Amino acid sequence: MIDRSILQNTVKSYDLDNISITALGSHSALDIMDGATSENLNSIVICQKGREMTYKHFKRIIKDVVTLPKFSDLLNDDIQKSLISKNSILIPHRSFTAYIDYDSIENDLKIPIFGNREMLRTEERNVEKNQYYLLEKANVRYPKLFKKPEDIDRLVIVKVMESTRKIERAFFTASSYQEFTEKAEKRIKQGIINAEDLADARIEEFVLGTYFNFNFFYSILHDRVEFLGIDRRLQTNLNDFTSLPAKQQLEIDVELQNIEVGHMPATIRESFLEKVFEMGNKFVNSTKKEFHPGLIGPFALQTAITKDFELVVFDVSPRVPGSPVLMMSPYTHYYHGESFGAGKRIAMEISEAIKEERLDEVVT
Repeated sequence: MIDRSILQNTVKSYDLDNISITALGSHSALDIMDGATSENLNSIVICQKGREMTYKHFKRIIKDVVTLPKFSDLLNDDIQKSLISKNSILIPHRSFTAYIDYDSIENDLKIPIFGNREMLRTEERNVEKNQYYLLEKANVRYPKLFKKPEDIDRLVIVKVMESTRKIERAFFTASSYQEFTEKAEKRIKQGIINAEDLADARIEEFVLGTYFNFNFFYSILHDRVEFLGIDRRLQTNLNDFTSLPAKQQLEIDVELQNIEVGHMPATIRESFLEKVFEMGNKFVNSTKKEFHPGLIGPFALQTAITKDFELVVFDVSPRVPGSPVLMMSPYTHYYHGESFGAGKRIAMEISEAIKEERLDEVVT
């Protein structure tokens, strides 16, 4: 792991009047760039060749587009030196960790990152100190886990990646070992998943409830957990399939997948908000103990609310969750007097850190 003091010394050498917010051109880059622009910070998008059109289209919010043959070329010494010379602070999102491996992020990437780079790996369920570990330490409920498919005794969701697109999900449900085997073998034959990934899959209790993606922001400058808002995920080919009449659903033989393609905003009853705040605070406190200095900036807890009003977290995003609909959130308005998304909240924190000469505190 690169010593944090090295990254802190890098930002201390920066021209504070020309800080650049930098992100890979994918996932939530537009939200991040819009936030940078709103705070009068420079905006740089790193694009992979052939995928730059979107980012060249939005010229108002993107001042500089750097196109590379591959996203992973960001690790090249000349590219890193160039971005550091532009006073860059990298904002991690899911695509960042999908295209740049964790070992390289932790050991080879010399560009300061807004957030805790050591925590990015916790999103993966096959590491020792993963999201389950942190939820356990925080005393936040999460679904029951099954070590092997033979133990399945209730409805479960099998979390496995697609065979060809590793950042996409090919999750499926099962309620017995027999059903697990039948569905897994069918998906392997169809090429949707492979046996190696299935062996490393995580089997979780399928918690019945209403799903909310709770988006938070931990401000290290104010030592405060803010609730940014809620989104719900639109998934193919699941969402619109469920809108069909039951008779047609039974007649169609298709494999349902949970590939996220969009978001929609949501709110929650005020009587639940205290539980939401408590959950966010408990999670942040657990990260401070396990990954000093803990979470910095945005994170999300994907949660099911059961009929008994229990909050059960089934997924954690220890970085920008990627939900531009938060711009319509009423909750940021309650805090700050205006509605905005994670991108602007990040830029606000960086701007404040610059003014207070505390920029080294928000990076690792």
